[in-house]
Amino acid sequence: MAAVKSLLAFSYRFGILPVNVGLPITHPKAKDTLNERILSEEQVQAMIALETEPRNRAILQLLYSAGLRVSELCALTWKDLTPRGTAGQVTVFGKGGRTRTVLLPAPIWEEISQIKDVAKSDDPVFRSRESDDKGQGLRRSQVHRIVARAGERAGIEGKVSPHWLRHAHATHSLDRGAPIHLVQSTLGHASVATTSRYLHARPNESSSLYLPY
Repeated sequence: MAAVKSLLAFSYRFGILPVNVGLPITHPKAKDTLNERILSEEQVQAMIALETEPRNRAILQLLYSAGLRVSELCALTWKDLTPRGTAGQVTVFGKGGRTRTVLLPAPIWEEISQIKDVAKSDDPVFRSRESDDKGQGLRRSQVHRIVARAGERAGIEGKVSPHWLRHAHATHSLDRGAPIHLVQSTLGHASVATTSRYLHARPNESSSLYLPY
């Protein structure tokens, strides 16, 4: 329905249709299923701990610790990573053409640095073994398979995707007291309203807790 409405609006804007006949059509409200895609801290740690391949382990660590989108992860080159003392930071060119910088804790920085080897600054951080001689980075589909297999090893029900780790970053940091505007900035959300969805998906307060039982 969204695609058809977009086509009708486009046709009206360019004079192909005299009237935007899709304008009165409203989208049906869908249930927000975000809570079904939020992993617990124990599940995330199990995924990381059971991954024995250093490159894949670094992928899981970075998706979770930096809250990256899979497209952002695949686009990273080594010049996007900068040391900060014993820790580091990653500069991300994200959705909507916005650039943001995310600090990485020392243990995560150390783990990612170990996979660099002799890579040059313009080389992709996560190279595809299928095309290493060409210096090409991982495709999104390959990252999806890596994350899905990690979820299976950890015994998690459902097919875990890279975005689940981004959801986990938002939820766990908010649960641990991170300011919502800081989470918004780290994840690259255009609006704090998007970030607030995580508060609604896993509230810490509810009037039900005030009832006598």
